[in-house]
Amino acid sequence: MKDFIILPDSTCDLCVEARAEIGMTDYISGHVNYNGVELPTTLDWEQFSREEYFKTLSNKKAKVTTAPPSPAEYAEAFEKYVKEGKAVITICLSSKISSTLNFAKAAAEEVKAKYPEAQIYCFDSFRMSGGIGLLTYYAYKLQNEGKSYEEVIAWLEENKTKVHQMGPIDDLIFVARRGRISMGKAIFGNFAGVKPMGDCNADGYTTVLTKAKGIGKALDLTVQYVKATATDIENQILFIAHSNRELYANTLKEKLEALNPKKVFISDVYSACGANIGPGMIGVYYLGEDVSVDLVKEKEAMSKITGK
Repeated sequence: MKDFIILPDSTCDLCVEARAEIGMTDYISGHVNYNGVELPTTLDWEQFSREEYFKTLSNKKAKVTTAPPSPAEYAEAFEKYVKEGKAVITICLSSKISSTLNFAKAAAEEVKAKYPEAQIYCFDSFRMSGGIGLLTYYAYKLQNEGKSYEEVIAWLEENKTKVHQMGPIDDLIFVARRGRISMGKAIFGNFAGVKPMGDCNADGYTTVLTKAKGIGKALDLTVQYVKATATDIENQILFIAHSNRELYANTLKEKLEALNPKKVFISDVYSACGANIGPGMIGVYYLGEDVSVDLVKEKEAMSKITGK
C-alpha cells in the first residue's frame, strides 16, 4: 500500500489537541496582511493573541486581509512529499469561496510534470473552518486505521456534502462592515440581543435558518438542531469552532455532551478564516444527511424546533 500524506490548508481550524490525536504534523499556510505586515496564517496565536486579532478586526480603521497559499507554495509542499515517495491528498477551502483549489491544482500539475509517477489529489471540501477540520480529522482517522489512499479519497468525496454546522453570531457589527446587513440592523440586533443562526449550503456558505434572542436560547437551539439533524451521533466526533467566544464555546460543549457523542473538540477560528468570519461566531460541525437543495429540509427541521 502506498504511503500518503494528508495536507489541509490553514483554514481547517484544527486545535492542537485534535491534531495531536490524529498525528497531523503539517499543513499549508496562507497569508494574512495584518495592518500592513504580511504574515503566514497559522493554527496558533504565536504572532498575536486571539484577543488582539479579533479586537483589531472590530476596529473599522484596521486593515486585515487574507490570501491563499500561492501555486509555488503548494508546489514546494507537494514536491517535498513526492520526493519522499508519498502520495498527497490536499484538502482545500471551498472552491466557491476561494481560489485555493485552483492554485493547488496548478501546483499539482507542475509537480506531476516533473515527477510523472506523483499522485496528488486536490480535494474540494466545499466547506470552511470547522467543516474542513472535521473532514481532515476523519481522513486521518481512516488513514490511521489502515485505509488506502483511494479509500480515504472516496470517503471524503462521499461525505463532504454531509457536513453540517449550527450556531449563533454574537456580534453583528463586523457582519455589517462586510456588507452582509445594514449597520442600522446590526446596531439594533446587537442591542436587542438577536443572534442569527445558520447551516452551510452545498457551496459552504452559511444560510440563516432562524434568529434567537439571547445567547442562552441560541445555544439551546443549536443543541436541538444537532439532535434533529445529526446521524448516529453516539458514534460521531463534534467540532466546535469559535472566534473569541471561549466561554460560550465551553457552555455549548457541555450541552452537546448530553447527546453522548464520542468526543467534542473546541478550536479557535484562527487568522485565515477569522478575517472573514470576524468576532462572535460559535458553531458546531458534525455529520448528517446530505445537505438538501436550498436547505429545504434543514429549514423544515429548524421550523419544527422553533414552531415558526
